[in-house]
Amino acid sequence: MALGNIDYITLGVFIALFAIFTILGFWASRWRRGDLSKIDEWGLGGRRLGWLLVWFLMGADLFTAYTFIAVPSGVLASGSLYFFAVPYVAWGFGVALLTMPRLWTVSRNKGYVTASDFVKERFNNRTLAIAVALTGVVAELPYIALQIVGMQAVLAAMLAGLTGVVSKTVSDIALLIAFIILASFTFTSGLRGAAVTGVFKDILIWITVIAVIVIVPLSYGGFATAFHNAALNSANVNHALNNAKGSILYSYLSPKLIPAYFSLSLGSALALYLYPHAINGSLSSEDKGKLKLGTSLLPLYGIGLALLALFGVLIYAVPNALKAVISLGAGTFVVPSLIAYTMPDWFVGLAFLAIFIGGLVPAAIMAIGVANLLVRNVIKEFRTLQPKTEATLAKITSTVFKFVALGFVFVVPATYAIQLQLLGGILITQTLPSVFLALYTKRLNGWATFAGWASGIALSLALVYEANAKFGVIKTSLYSTPLGPIYISLIALAVNVVIAVVGSIIAYGIGWRPSEKIKEDEIVKEM
Repeated sequence: MALGNIDYITLGVFIALFAIFTILGFWASRWRRGDLSKIDEWGLGGRRLGWLLVWFLMGADLFTAYTFIAVPSGVLASGSLYFFAVPYVAWGFGVALLTMPRLWTVSRNKGYVTASDFVKERFNNRTLAIAVALTGVVAELPYIALQIVGMQAVLAAMLAGLTGVVSKTVSDIALLIAFIILASFTFTSGLRGAAVTGVFKDILIWITVIAVIVIVPLSYGGFATAFHNAALNSANVNHALNNAKGSILYSYLSPKLIPAYFSLSLGSALALYLYPHAINGSLSSEDKGKLKLGTSLLPLYGIGLALLALFGVLIYAVPNALKAVISLGAGTFVVPSLIAYTMPDWFVGLAFLAIFIGGLVPAAIMAIGVANLLVRNVIKEFRTLQPKTEATLAKITSTVFKFVALGFVFVVPATYAIQLQLLGGILITQTLPSVFLALYTKRLNGWATFAGWASGIALSLALVYEANAKFGVIKTSLYSTPLGPIYISLIALAVNVVIAVVGSIIAYGIGWRPSEKIKEDEIVKEM
């Protein structure tokens, strides 16, 4: 089927802008030159990013290809529950302001590159540090895979518009070429490449969001028309996309879903800055003040995300775009279809490229974060590595991990990748006591905290197993309780914290005393 205003001008703009993206990625190795044979220069940009680049870099982690695809798709298919992404982002940056400056300070003072470096010395416990590192690696794989799912949606929409059909072979080849280019400039430029291309990507993203949210309502009757049409047609959309009956609630939230909404927002906010890529981006800041400034401005991206979520309702104002989504049979086509049917062909190329590299840039940052963890906190625990060898091994690991994620998407259906990411978010939250709480107290015992982590992981898996009909298909991350459906990560985290605290009290009672390897002023005072 044809898809809106997609033609060869669209393709030409897409390719031309991708060429600029590629040039910027390779050029970045020369920007603020450093010795890229050192892991902190390659993996943290030499810790020399100013507030504006921190803002862009962390924004690149938020406005991803998957965000562009999943949030509006979720709103269209499930209604107002998916607006939990808006408070989650706002709260997440509040969590970041409470934790990242302290982690940045101790990392600068002690030479840490990862959160697990801090955990190892804070608790004097290698096993806990390895557990935290491996949790980050496992949680990050489906997260990268989801960026690829978002990129696939853009390629599929473009192919549908150009040829009338969607060729998976052509789409896979295009993805493979893009990842080869990404792996090449990430290997040579490291985090500098992600930061510079992140600026380019975010500029295009903001142009896309602002243009669509202004032009489409003015041209198609505004949100009044969209909500009116949604009230009339949401039952048909629900049946087409979910094979379910009944209307979808867009204008308000069902009271029974309020616990789910609140717990999803809070749990996701707590998880956001535990992911390796978010910590990695924060530690790249030039100083603590610039990190605070860049982070304090990130709620501007929350405004963009709120507007983006509204695309899931706005599509009702454009009947042809909505028909295309239903014909293609997937909510992932909400944003591509809306753009294709409302914007000129050249702008469609710009917007599609923005979403496409919106997957590539976060994938680079995530792979760098994973490589740092695997090399410094797993491999290096079992064999001695010279600084140059450590950096080289991190570069190789980053490259391999990108293609593992790409292969993961080729082998595992997109639906399962999305579901596994839900589980990844639940798991990464179980590292909160060992990272966030440890920034504020040294009185947690390492083995008690490890027991809390293990219990949280085990309970998470058990509750996901129970909530999803014995792992038939993972459809939900919520668990039914007397209070209503609650995000599983919060339930498991509560048990995790109780075990860590009670275990620490018992350990203190039988003679254990906190490690003194990290002094208080090394966490709060920049040396």
